[in-house]
Amino acid sequence: MAEKTFPVTRTDQEWRTLLTSEQYRVMRGHGTEAPGSCSLLVEKRQGSFNCAGCNTPLFKSDVKFESGTGWPSFNTPVEGSVENTVDRSYGMVRTEVHCATCGSHLGHVFPDGPPPTHQRYCINGVALVFKPA
Repeated sequence: MAEKTFPVTRTDQEWRTLLTSEQYRVMRGHGTEAPGSCSLLVEKRQGSFNCAGCNTPLFKSDVKFESGTGWPSFNTPVEGSVENTVDRSYGMVRTEVHCATCGSHLGHVFPDGPPPTHQRYCINGVALVFKPA
């Protein structure tokens, strides 16, 4: 199967230059940051949470909620901003969420969020940049 080409593409060296080592590990290596380690977990201002790799707006602040998991959680992405793939790592089947613009790994989505969508987009904070309104 051919690998998908995203609207924003960079060489591995360009990604390593653009991102911190932790961002690279999470976003390009499909890693996970330690729970509770990101300041965006408690961000409550109005604005948008954008992809740290390409600045695409991914989530608006009004869909962020406290899930108690240790990662920023949202119930609805900006339309067309994310895509999902099946993640079979660690002996589990989960739905991975990645940026539709640059392909960077963001986190996972689970069907245990609040109404109205009942979705919990559990996103690594290092994959996000907050832009105040």
